[in-house]
Amino acid sequence: MKRILVCEDEDVIRDFVVINLKRAGYDVVDVNCGEDAIRVFEEERGHFDIAILDIMMPGIDGFQVCKALRKKSSRLGIIMLSAKTQEMDKVSGLMLGADDYITKPFSPSELTARIDAIYRRVCMSVVPSDEEDEEGETIESGPFRLNLKSRTVTKDDMPIDLTQVEYQILEYFILNAETALDRGSILGHIWGDNYFGDDKIVDVNVRRIRMKIEDVPSNPRYISTIWGFGYKWSVKDPDEEDTEE
Repeated sequence: MKRILVCEDEDVIRDFVVINLKRAGYDVVDVNCGEDAIRVFEEERGHFDIAILDIMMPGIDGFQVCKALRKKSSRLGIIMLSAKTQEMDKVSGLMLGADDYITKPFSPSELTARIDAIYRRVCMSVVPSDEEDEEGETIESGPFRLNLKSRTVTKDDMPIDLTQVEYQILEYFILNAETALDRGSILGHIWGDNYFGDDKIVDVNVRRIRMKIEDVPSNPRYISTIWGFGYKWSVKDPDEEDTEE
């Protein structure tokens, strides 16, 4: 079941979102404050596919809710809503674990397109049951091992907690090792060719991945920046001098 938690304190906007999502076939639970969003998520035991969170709310704001929900689930799709257009708001939300960011005002088609794209990723992230073979097909690159069935990642046999967006980006990098990938191709592969946003979301997600997989994120060994173009994945010798940032 396609289930969405909507947290928006403005009644008119919340009703607009709920009506359009129900028309698109989603099961929607809506609340008007961050405290209720966290409470409902816990009461429902996290049985949501996507959470839509307004940033500017009294009490617990959307950033705090995003951080709390992301700690509870790496598989939940999270979209931030805000009337603000400042770059820092986008970066802050994405760094806290959000998958996407929509600036008000937005059209129903933009909203549903963003949600459908995230929902497709959520559908791919089904955890195998105890009765199923959890080994699955794996791909390896240096100390990293990706299980394509459970969509999990380990480094030196230690699990790395990635969101589904982060997992997809890392998988795309490893499958295209030693190839310079431009931001546009990464954006199209992960978010879809009809994505409404800009490629800043790629940079922020790469920054998040580096913080989780690199020994020294400011001096990355695996994900190097191709300035003015994009990124490249490579597994380098530990003794190799690397001056890229």
